[in-house]
Amino acid sequence: MANTPDRPGSAPPFNIFIVLQNGRMAYEAVLFAASLRHTNPNFAGRLILAEPQPGPLWADDPRALNDDLRALLTDHFGAEIVPLHNRHFGQSYAYGNKIEGLACLPEGEPFVFFDTDTLITGDLSQIPFDFSRPTASMKRTGTWPTPELYGPDYNGIWKSLYDRFGLEFETTLDLTQPDNYWQRYLYFNAGWFFYDCPKKFGERFTDYAVRVRNDPPRELIGQSLDPWLDQVVLPLVIHSFGGGRDTIPPGMLDGTHSCHYRMLPLMYARESDHAIEVLETIAAPNKIKKAMKGYPPILRMVYQNKGEKARAMFDRDNLPRREQALRNQLRKANLWMR
Repeated sequence: MANTPDRPGSAPPFNIFIVLQNGRMAYEAVLFAASLRHTNPNFAGRLILAEPQPGPLWADDPRALNDDLRALLTDHFGAEIVPLHNRHFGQSYAYGNKIEGLACLPEGEPFVFFDTDTLITGDLSQIPFDFSRPTASMKRTGTWPTPELYGPDYNGIWKSLYDRFGLEFETTLDLTQPDNYWQRYLYFNAGWFFYDCPKKFGERFTDYAVRVRNDPPRELIGQSLDPWLDQVVLPLVIHSFGGGRDTIPPGMLDGTHSCHYRMLPLMYARESDHAIEVLETIAAPNKIKKAMKGYPPILRMVYQNKGEKARAMFDRDNLPRREQALRNQLRKANLWMR
């Protein structure tokens, strides 16, 4: 990426961090890098891809082994691929790569992490990041915890975690929401987050995650931590550094400036016309098309125009409340792919 000075009034320079891994995530990383280059041609930071390495915590080689994709990332889009040596997580909890991967970033330089299944759709210099006040994606649903009938309620479960790490609990509550309703409690989607130092954030994120995994409070008995561990711990880390909800204006990330699509059939079903336009524009060049044809979802959705069929099935102003309904309809039409 070009190392150009940031414009007056824009966000300070920062690095972007995503995880690079074999399979679907390698193709998604190319789409991410292409979208960043397309919408932010003068991005002043570094795009850093942490790639887990073979080792005792992996039964299979997790590296992205497709040479064409690697060349696109580094030579064409200017990304930097750095090795990630897992010490705590690995194949048993691959979401831990976003936690341990923070150690691969330069200390003291602000960063924004994005999940790989994301497109950048706007000029990131327009976002007034306050890197001293971290936050994360509010595009979430009440996936955790699931209080049991005779067990601890939301208050008891969440308070036990804050107590474990000596953190204030009451100041995290959204008092506009009812007691024991999931949105009252600080809870994020871990699809993006930021802070002013990856070393500090990563060390605390790792410490909290390992301690909760290895020795959860008794109030968490019966609560699943797989795949939710990162999202259970992230609010604690953010709160511990003085962050919270919406420290940047809502509607920019996960809105005008980024799209966490998760899976391409879902993207065509529910995301904005602008996000689809960005996807199809960055996928069009022959160099990208040649590499992407090895990825069945983009082959079918974009190059074979199945995305248009999926998009025509839904009214984006009146989508089903539950994602499962979208998935079921896409499956029924033979348009569901991971």
